Amino acid sequence: MNKNFDALFTPWKIGNLEIKNRIVVCPMGGTSLFGWMERHHFDKDAANFFMNLAKNEAGLIIPGIAPLRNLMGGSWLYKSKRSFKKLKKYMDEIHKTGAKLFIQLTAGFGRSFSVPTMFVPMLKNRFLGALLKPIMNLSYICASPSKLPSRWAEGVYTRPLKVKEIEKMIYAFSKTAKLCKEAGVDGVEVHAVHEGYLLDQFTTSYTNKRTDEYGGNFENRFRFPVAVVKAIKAECGNDFPVSLRYSVVSKTKDFCSGAMPGEKFKEIGRDLKESERAVKYLQDAGYDMLNCDNGTYDAWYWAHPPAYMPDNCNLDEVEHIKRFVDIPVVCAGKMVPIVADRAIKEGKIDGVGFARQFLVDWEWVKKLKNGDFDDIQPCIHCHNGCFPLSHYKGIANGASVHDSKHMSRCALNPLTMQNGKFEIKPAKKVKNVAVIGGGVGGMETARILALRGHKVTIYEKSDKLGGVFIAAASPSFKSADKRLIGWYRRQIENLPIEVKFNTEIKDMSAIDADEIVVATGSEANKIKLEGAEKCVSAVDYLLGREVGEKVVIIGGGLSGCEIAYDLFLKGKKPMIVESKQDLMVSKSLCLANSSYLRDFFKYKKVPVYLKSFVTKISDKFVVIKDQDGKEKQLKSDSVILAIGYHPTPLAKPSKHVHLVGDALKVGNLRTVVWRAWEVAEKI
Repeated sequence: MNKNFDALFTPWKIGNLEIKNRIVVCPMGGTSLFGWMERHHFDKDAANFFMNLAKNEAGLIIPGIAPLRNLMGGSWLYKSKRSFKKLKKYMDEIHKTGAKLFIQLTAGFGRSFSVPTMFVPMLKNRFLGALLKPIMNLSYICASPSKLPSRWAEGVYTRPLKVKEIEKMIYAFSKTAKLCKEAGVDGVEVHAVHEGYLLDQFTTSYTNKRTDEYGGNFENRFRFPVAVVKAIKAECGNDFPVSLRYSVVSKTKDFCSGAMPGEKFKEIGRDLKESERAVKYLQDAGYDMLNCDNGTYDAWYWAHPPAYMPDNCNLDEVEHIKRFVDIPVVCAGKMVPIVADRAIKEGKIDGVGFARQFLVDWEWVKKLKNGDFDDIQPCIHCHNGCFPLSHYKGIANGASVHDSKHMSRCALNPLTMQNGKFEIKPAKKVKNVAVIGGGVGGMETARILALRGHKVTIYEKSDKLGGVFIAAASPSFKSADKRLIGWYRRQIENLPIEVKFNTEIKDMSAIDADEIVVATGSEANKIKLEGAEKCVSAVDYLLGREVGEKVVIIGGGLSGCEIAYDLFLKGKKPMIVESKQDLMVSKSLCLANSSYLRDFFKYKKVPVYLKSFVTKISDKFVVIKDQDGKEKQLKSDSVILAIGYHPTPLAKPSKHVHLVGDALKVGNLRTVVWRAWEVAEKI
């Protein structure tokens, strides 16, 4: 074992329960062992996923939230006895691996429920809501401590929960926890005084305006989570561990407005001083562990950090509150193993939580323990597969219902939580396969083909593998993307794959192959207007093209916004011009990612011109026109064009010619990787 990580692999205790190492699999929405939005059942996808983690050195496993009541149908989990019978058999197998497992139980979401856009009319109209109620009771699912604005659905206000409804939830916590204990589960986690979910909304004054026993002063606001743990302990005994998912500070400036790292601001949620009091109060109530990070859905990027957030972003606050309790404290949030190991050695935290890294590489803990660091496929914090819940002006949750139901899949690992949709099987007939293009799409296709036993040759027109992703990974905040390119190159090098560099294929008939995979990518869209030739392409900028101090970016999609962010970090003065009603209008971009950039631009006063078009470009200025026809001149030294791409396939698909990646359709890494697997599995 590498001595840099020896503290991570020491045992520790939660109450009387011993855990073999300090690595906690943090809960992720969509990985519940009882299903997510579907009716309660024992979920085989989640069970198989966690069994793989248990066999690969995970210490404590906490699956994703198990709703006390079905989101679909509304039945109580504790009445689903068949699910717990199957859970008992499963726990017997989990324990054979040496891992421990807690079940995370949730009171619900309140104003934070990511309402699918198609369901917004049901929340606004009582009659329509009543029609949907037997299937999905949105009024109940979104019910909050007080009348509050929905985080997702603009113009929608949630109704206050009734005391009787709260009492039924407390009862359900205790009865469900008892069934978990009887099924051999090692403990439960209460979800959550965390991330702005329902229990958290009760504890923070900006979301709790009640005047009854569940609102007002500190004790009343914390009455709900305190009553929950007392009810569980009364039912299950004091020795049965109960963890609490907990946000140390809210990092929230206003409804739908979070605070940036390092920003001085007025906290409207839970600040550090109140948290010092709260953690002791919650410990004394009976909680045995605090599973911590920061943030709310109004500041979602703290709990679900995108690439732009610093590593170990929650560690300072978590280390601080550990001084006020005697129970174990776990920290999560882009944690770096060597930093976590040092914090554990110094007694500043007791355990470290990882989540999305487990989605991309099930064996990463074993690899870390064995020193196989270069073989760990990195998570790049994209949320494209695990949390593709998008939101922008005029749209509540723009993700499809299918994506909302099937979260915690992985853009980079299609095997995760996909119900056997993808599988690497030996080829029935070994073929010679040519892959034209060495970007991510080409490399991933070649990798899976080689693992299946095919003979693969990659033809790459440049002198290195990576394609356009090399440019995408160039900003300082894309270190994980750079590691991913390195991981892919090592995989190709270690597999029986021939790579022909500096070889551009223009005529496929010259290739001697049984099958051809075209992965030639895409090229940037252009604009036709005066001065367009002065524009710098997004890729050229990312590959090192110099620009001036004042830079206009045409296009406010993800690429344009990331370029603006990169420019600002370099000391430049970016300006964004976007024709649509909001920045980053995309159905597949997680709100945690997009809201960080939107909040950053507001905080740093980066000029953003929405519903506007560029009409002229000169050496010293750009002319834009808004939706009302009003023109404005923007002084600029450079102009970067980021208005998207179009496919550039070398050939059309046929029986033996297959298109992958952007050569087929411009998308994101999820569409590229999943398509690569689809093609590689069929050959």
